[in-house]
Amino acid sequence: MCPFAPRFASRMANVNPSVIREILKVVSQPDITSFAGGMPAQDLFPADELAAAAQAAFRTPEITLKALQYGPSEGYPPLRAAIAAQLAAEGIDLTGNQILLTTGSQQGIFMLAQAFINPGDEIVVGSPTFLGALQAFQGFEAHFVTVPLDAGGMKMDALARVLEHRQPKFIYTIPNFQNPTGLMLTEERKAEMYALASRHGVPIVEDDPYGDLYFGPQRPSAIKALDHEGGVVLLRTFSKVLAPGLRVAYAVVPDAIVEKLIPLKQCNDLHTAALTQVMIAEYLATGGLEAHLARLRTEYRKRRDLMLAAMDAHLPEWCSWTRPEGGLFIWVTLPSGLLAAPLLEECITKEKVAFIPGDAFFAHGGGENTLRLNFSNASEAAIEDGIRRLGRVMKAARPQLARS
Repeated sequence: MCPFAPRFASRMANVNPSVIREILKVVSQPDITSFAGGMPAQDLFPADELAAAAQAAFRTPEITLKALQYGPSEGYPPLRAAIAAQLAAEGIDLTGNQILLTTGSQQGIFMLAQAFINPGDEIVVGSPTFLGALQAFQGFEAHFVTVPLDAGGMKMDALARVLEHRQPKFIYTIPNFQNPTGLMLTEERKAEMYALASRHGVPIVEDDPYGDLYFGPQRPSAIKALDHEGGVVLLRTFSKVLAPGLRVAYAVVPDAIVEKLIPLKQCNDLHTAALTQVMIAEYLATGGLEAHLARLRTEYRKRRDLMLAAMDAHLPEWCSWTRPEGGLFIWVTLPSGLLAAPLLEECITKEKVAFIPGDAFFAHGGGENTLRLNFSNASEAAIEDGIRRLGRVMKAARPQLARS
């Protein structure tokens, strides 16, 4: 027996590998058509423009120094200023030092968990919701209070009942094209959520990685735009709209909270990588972001339409799915007796196609008959062929279910 066996903190019992990451290891082989990851399309990364932005930075000695040296924990000032201008155009009021650059949105979620959650504290989440947030909150021994979703997003009557009887630390929500369902919280419900939260004094953590990937005429609004009392933390990222490898995101944080998060940021990593912050700032200064976003929206809408058409043509009539108006995901519901996990095994071994079983997104279990499909990171041919193969497995599974 090793005398130096590690003696972990008790909270480490709640830290487990990501189910999605483990599945992605299995389905990463080139012969598998994967609709599993929540990844943007790599063929749409603005690689040339980002390379030009880096070159522009290195042509200016002062900017080069800022890209290569330690920087402020809050983030690179020109990038924070550019973000502030974008937020102001959406009607989001900012005062003081409210923008904090983070190393991906996951770091923002993690630092909020560090700052707010004591063991046993209650957090309100949707059912289902983003697995990465559940993992971060579980790591600090939170207890979850779940609110169901319908076609309009989180149900406000259920949230109202929760807030009447409990005092959670915060409400965590993904209002726009939610991961995993692709659903959007209606504008009326956004206003109602803010009013409920304000009435009961419960902060809102608004996670918005997909809001720029809308397929309608305009960007959906932010709950943060309603906030004049310092009750909403807004999380956004450049991962879904530029490239996830940059690892740059930001939190818009009320004054009373940001002064606590900055020391946490210093403890975590001092600051987000200066080079990638400078690259993004130089890229935004060219004015090319809107054209890039327009291209993403056009292409992702085309891929969504192709996947929905293929599902209509090839999936059995006894399953149903969402028809998202933006984002990256479609959510499929199977009959209650048909489980997605063994279906995934059949899909991988027999048809070389993969998805994510939906039960991982439920805080208290359930959802075994659901699954998530990603339409952004597959070619048109792969979407059509992969959904046809998925349909074959589903149709073969249903008679077996009926006989059992």
